[in-house]
Amino acid sequence: MKIATWNVNSIRTRIEHVINWLEANPVEVLCLQETKVIDKDFPLQPFLDIGYHCYISGQKSYNGVAILSRVPMQQVSAGFSPILGEEIVGTFDEQKRLITGIIDDICIISVYVPNGSEVGSEKYEYKLHWLKLLHKYLKIALDKSPHLCICGDFNIVPGDRDIYDPKACANSAGLSVPERLALTSIIELGLSDPFRKFTSEGGHYSWWDYRAASFPRNKGWRIDHHYLSLSLYEKAKNCTIDINPRKLIKPSDHTPVIVEF
Repeated sequence: MKIATWNVNSIRTRIEHVINWLEANPVEVLCLQETKVIDKDFPLQPFLDIGYHCYISGQKSYNGVAILSRVPMQQVSAGFSPILGEEIVGTFDEQKRLITGIIDDICIISVYVPNGSEVGSEKYEYKLHWLKLLHKYLKIALDKSPHLCICGDFNIVPGDRDIYDPKACANSAGLSVPERLALTSIIELGLSDPFRKFTSEGGHYSWWDYRAASFPRNKGWRIDHHYLSLSLYEKAKNCTIDINPRKLIKPSDHTPVIVEF
């Protein structure tokens, strides 16, 4: 099985790129982030035409997540509330950032972690609270589903080798100590990063700013990740970043990351 994650930065803008990529890379599952479209306007038919079932949770112009699957998924749900309850979650499910479903006893979760804007800002505090909810959610999800893959745009750089210049970017959201500690706390629930199982060196990124020729200069950040429970991590055969879609005309600023079992 191959599971890919891709922040497409508007599915309607990038529909041709995604369809072409799936035809060339027929993964069993593709998790999407930043679809930026309400559910009724999601471009379903092109995916149905090439054999994918679509599970979506979107909103207008912002956020939005989806899972595309070759086989039907079971127990599909969106947001934190189905597991944590509305009392704990409050208004945090208003932003569509999490969707989950089960295939062959594997729980697959597509997430779009808030960007956080600037350290110390209101959006940054929102991000930290969101990550606390994700920790609670995953603790329960792992108890229910020992075979789990959570993937998506985490908007956090795990380590200094995952960004082109950690010193220059040290004050940016995505590199702050509280964010990295929050991610570490999530990983310590019993998850591992399969990319680092196969690739130890730096210089591999999944996001490049549109500005300042960041992509051709490889001034990137590795912020799109898969995290696997132990049972899946042991079965992982490969995990790669496909930079080719970032070379296209009017690409997403992110590119796909694929894990194979």
